Amino acid sequence: MKKTNNKGQQKNMVALSIQIEGQNGLTWPRWKKIVDVVEESGLAGLFRSDHFTNANPPDKEALETIVSLTYLADHSRHLHFGSLVAPISFRHPALLARQAAALDDLSGGRMILGVGAGRDASSSCAARYYCLAHNGPVVRAS
Repeated sequence: MKKTNNKGQQKNMVALSIQIEGQNGLTWPRWKKIVDVVEESGLAGLFRSDHFTNANPPDKEALETIVSLTYLADHSRHLHFGSLVAPISFRHPALLARQAAALDDLSGGRMILGVGAGRDASSSCAARYYCLAHNGPVVRAS
């Protein structure tokens, strides 16, 4: 990323972003405040983990990642945003791709999709609507 200083010179600068662990008590009032604060802070981006539950009890409040990113896409002007990472075991790849494309369109091209294998079978199956259970490395051929 380059920035022009007051002398017309271009300088390299670091773009910093924040990542929020949404399964650790993230509620709508908290998420809305976070979006506002990060947008006004001048940071480059705001990213979300994609977990339905904590790795260990107790489970806390959690906003679903795609829904919360939809709010961010519509209520921010400059933030890059996305998932860090969206486990391929939570959503069918075609559905995830369509969701990401819709968020990218809504935001004017600011969506960055991070995709991964997921944490473990218990977090994958917590989704219940699409479960690719695994106990180690996963290969998806479909």
